Amino acid sequence: MRTFALLLALPGLALTAQTACAQDKAAAQQIAEAVSALPADMRAGARVLGYSGAAVVTLRDGSNGMICLADEPGDDRLHVACYHESLEPFMARGRELRAAGKSREEVQQMRLAEIEAGTLPLPERWAALYTLTGGTFDADAGAIVGGRGNSVIYVPYATAATLGISEQPARDRPWLMAPGTPWAHVMIGG
Repeated sequence: MRTFALLLALPGLALTAQTACAQDKAAAQQIAEAVSALPADMRAGARVLGYSGAAVVTLRDGSNGMICLADEPGDDRLHVACYHESLEPFMARGRELRAAGKSREEVQQMRLAEIEAGTLPLPERWAALYTLTGGTFDADAGAIVGGRGNSVIYVPYATAATLGISEQPARDRPWLMAPGTPWAHVMIGG
C-alpha cells in the first residue's frame, strides 16, 4: 500500500509550497536526474519538467511521448518520475490541487469526481510510469546512482478478470494494484 500511496501522491508532490528553498539546481542537473528513471534508450527524447523556485517549468522539449519530472527542491529525498504524455492531465491536476493546499485524500476525491464527470481525461490505452527514489546524483556519470526504481503501467478500471493478472502483491511478478479504479495499474518489479 505504501507504493500505492506514493503513486497517488506523486502528481501532487510537484508544486507543494517551498520553505527556505535552497538555490535551484541547474537545469542540466535537473534534466539528468529526471531522465534517470527512464530506460536508457528513452532518455534523450523525453520532455523534462523541472523547477524554478516552486514553479514547475519545461526544461526541455521532448519527442518520444514521455514526460519526466525533476526532483522537487526543498526536501532531503531524491525522487524523480517519468510517465507517458497521456497521463499529463491527471498528473498536472494533482500538482495543481496540491499547490492549492489540498490533502492527498482531497486530491484523490477531487480527481475521481472530475474523471467521473468526464472533465479530467484518462489515457485511452495503457500508459507507463517509471520512478526512481533515493540514491545520489553522480555528476561524473550524469545520472542518479543507487536509487530504487519502480515501473508501473496504468490501465484505468482494469481488474484481475479483465487482465488475467493477480491482485496479490509480489516482487517476482507483475500484479494489479487499485483494481477497478481510474488509477488501476500493473506493478512491475516492486
